[in-house]
Formats: sequence, C-alpha cells, structure tokens
Amino acid sequence: MDGIKTSMAKVVVLSNHVSSLINFRGKLIEEMVASGHRVSAAAPDDVGSYRAALDRLGVRYLQVSLDRASTNPFSDLRSIRSLHDLLRGERPDVVFSYTTKPVIYGSLASSLARVPLVSSMITGLGYAFSGGGLKRLLVNRVARLLYYHSLRKNQVVFFQNPDDMQLFRHLGLVHAKHRVVLVNGSGVDVEHYRPAPFPGTPSFLLIARLIEEKGVRQYVEAARIVKSRYPQVRFRLVGFLDKNPTSIQSWELESWQSEGVVEYLGRLHDVRPAIADASVYVLPSYYREGIPRSVLEAMSMGRAIVTTDSPGCRETVRPGINGFLVPAQDVEGLSLALERFLLQPELQQSMGEASRRLAVEKFDVRDVNRVILGNLGLLDEAHC
Repeated sequence: MDGIKTSMAKVVVLSNHVSSLINFRGKLIEEMVASGHRVSAAAPDDVGSYRAALDRLGVRYLQVSLDRASTNPFSDLRSIRSLHDLLRGERPDVVFSYTTKPVIYGSLASSLARVPLVSSMITGLGYAFSGGGLKRLLVNRVARLLYYHSLRKNQVVFFQNPDDMQLFRHLGLVHAKHRVVLVNGSGVDVEHYRPAPFPGTPSFLLIARLIEEKGVRQYVEAARIVKSRYPQVRFRLVGFLDKNPTSIQSWELESWQSEGVVEYLGRLHDVRPAIADASVYVLPSYYREGIPRSVLEAMSMGRAIVTTDSPGCRETVRPGINGFLVPAQDVEGLSLALERFLLQPELQQSMGEASRRLAVEKFDVRDVNRVILGNLGLLDEAHC
C-alpha cells in the first residue's frame, strides 16, 4: 500500500461540486490536514456554507471554470485551460480528482502542469455507460476516448467496485504502469450515521438525484402496487431535479404527490432524520454507480436494503442477510421484495442489524481513507 512518499505535501482535491468536497470527501480531506499536508480543494461553484466548512478544516478553496453538464467542446477546452492555470499557480505535489469531468480534464491539466503525482477515483460511470440509444452510444465512445487519454497521465487510479475496474481493464483504459486500487466506495462515517429506532408505521425511502437511471419511476410504480394492497404504507422520496438529459420533470413529481403515491421531502442537507423515519431503504438504480453513498448511510443507521443487482449496488447487499437484490427496471420484482418486509416485519429489524454490521466491517470511512492515503504516500499512522 506504499505510495510515492510525499512528506508535508501540497495536495489539490478536485471535484465537480463544492458540496461533495464536504459531504463525500470531508473526512478524507480532514485526515490529509491532520497528517500535516497543505490541502486546497477546487470546484466550479461558490456556495458560502461549504466554503466556510472547508475554512474550518484549514483548507483553501479554489473556484474553477468547469460545467459538469456541458457538451460544448469549447467550454471544455476553457475548463482545461482554467485547471491548468490553477495548477501551474498552486504547484501541488499531488492531485486527487473524482467524478467524470474532474478526472478527465483534471488529469490532462495536471499533466500539462507537470504535477508529480496525478491520481483519480472512478466513482461510477453514469450516463455514458447506462443503457442504449444512438445518443448515449456516441457519448460512450467520446467518454472512452477521453478516459483513455486522460488516465494515461495518472500514476494511481482508484475504483469503487470490481465491475468498473474490470471494464476499464477490458477496454484498455487503464494500463500496466498504473497502480490500480479497489476501495469500498466513499465509505461512511459510522459514528455520524448511528442506528435509530424504527418508525411506528411501515415506511420506505429513496434518496437520489431525480434522474431516470436512479430508478425513480420504478420506485413510484412499485409504490402504486404495494399501496394498493397496504394503503397505510408510506413511500418517501428525497432528492433534487437535475440538469441531465434523463431528469425527472417537475410536473411528474407534482402529479405523484397529488396522487398520494409518494411523499416528496425535497433536497435535505442532513438525511439522517429521513432515514430514521424509514423502515427500509430502497435504491432501484441502473446508473452504473460506484457504490451509492445513500445506501451506505442507510446501512450504517441499521436499515435493510433493497437495491438492484447492478454494478456498485450489488456490493452493498448480502442477499437474504441484510436485504434483497432485484433485477434492474423490474417493477414486479421490486414490489415483491418490498412486500416481503410487510409480510415478515421481523426482517426489518434482523436485516437492519446485519446492514449495520456490514457497514462497520467493510465500509467504515476511516478504513477506506487509510487505503487511499496509503496509496498516495500521504498516510500518517498517528492520525489514522
């Protein structure tokens, strides 16, 4: 697990959104700082509350030009130029990028800026690798070409699930020179997401960006079926409408609420109360996830999981032990899996306890961060 030793290194962590620097990488950044490294965090937006959180960690925030939803090549060239200028000015020893555009453009810019250690984390393959259709096929071809050229600039490439790692190897997108490392997702803070008592009324919950591939429509259809038999059961939905070609439309969301099939709770900065008010967590995704963070949070809080037998999702469930796996886009299979928790309510408790054990044993964020820092040569055992 030894990386290139970089005592007192200058590190830049690059993301596509400032909120994820705290919500997904906050503990990793905190451990970098605690180990004596000088850390800057870069993202394309400027949200004061998250900047303040980074300030409290002792981290400089660097705003860059990067539009994660754009397909305009001129805009993307400007992004590379912006990142290159930033990195030339910062002169970091290590760049750690995650999510698609930061990985691709951050890697290219890091190479041009002659950063000594360039690393990336593949946190799922998303839209370009989900489903078919001519447009998606073209996007996939472009994405593969960009990954091929950008990942050649990396010394270390992290993957969150074995399916993505095997696919990139099969496509020749990672090379023999790379240190290829498999980690257990982003991990979860098992002290922050503590087990909670179950609600009195049976309740299911989905937390996701409101896009088609997250299985939102399948969740709603399954809710209709289950509620027709068990009208007292509650189905809740947390998330936000996204700038994405397959985003759920606002009128759909309004119609589901008017129908009474789901309760929409909006976008929550703290999801713990919503998870605590759920009996079972559901994610019918076919999005090519890394490992879905929302599932890990629900597991850590002692909730059984129903998700799809898809890359990333399947890593979180031991079938029949802490939940059930269903085929992607299978509404009938999903509704039957949910109904089992109503026919056998004792499964909520037993499988929830198994989820908590699995979260602690396999997905503790401290263990995940130890692997990442070790492979970047940033590990200080005194702080891990």
